[in-house]
Amino acid sequence: MVRSDARENRARILAAAREAFAEDGGASMNQVAQRAGVGAGTLYRNFPTREALVLAVYQDEVTRIVGTVADLLDRVPPLEALRLWTTDLVEAMRRKHGLGDALSPGAHQTITEQSYGPVVTAITELLDAGKKDGSIRADADPGDFLQLTGALWRAASSPVDRAPHMLALILDGLRTHR
Repeated sequence: MVRSDARENRARILAAAREAFAEDGGASMNQVAQRAGVGAGTLYRNFPTREALVLAVYQDEVTRIVGTVADLLDRVPPLEALRLWTTDLVEAMRRKHGLGDALSPGAHQTITEQSYGPVVTAITELLDAGKKDGSIRADADPGDFLQLTGALWRAASSPVDRAPHMLALILDGLRTHR
């Protein structure tokens, strides 16, 4: 059992790290601790290395994104849910890509291994909902969709963000044409 104050400290540290890394991919552990309002000892007890902290931020973000699928499907049609969800995923992957230099090759592998299964499961749920209501082609494959969307977070974001247009093309290809 983890004490409630320890859980709160961990959550504050993750939130502070997410914000700090979004502003500056090179933010230090001390900057994160100050932003979270905790001492260095508390930070290092939870995350012994900067890499461990970055990995935890990524995992927390993947968990958050995957957790939005049911709510999206409750609020909007499946194809729109897939668009909104993928847009969120692209933004998260762009943030992750910006921190890439701070991670070892092993950490990159860990991120991929930890996030692939949950992300494919979320995509499967979104595609299946669209197949069920007839808005998404029966042959739509989650692995193919993930491969295609990989180009979105690498797409130029300035002067104009190309990702929304590219996503619209991908979604049009998934649509059932009656």
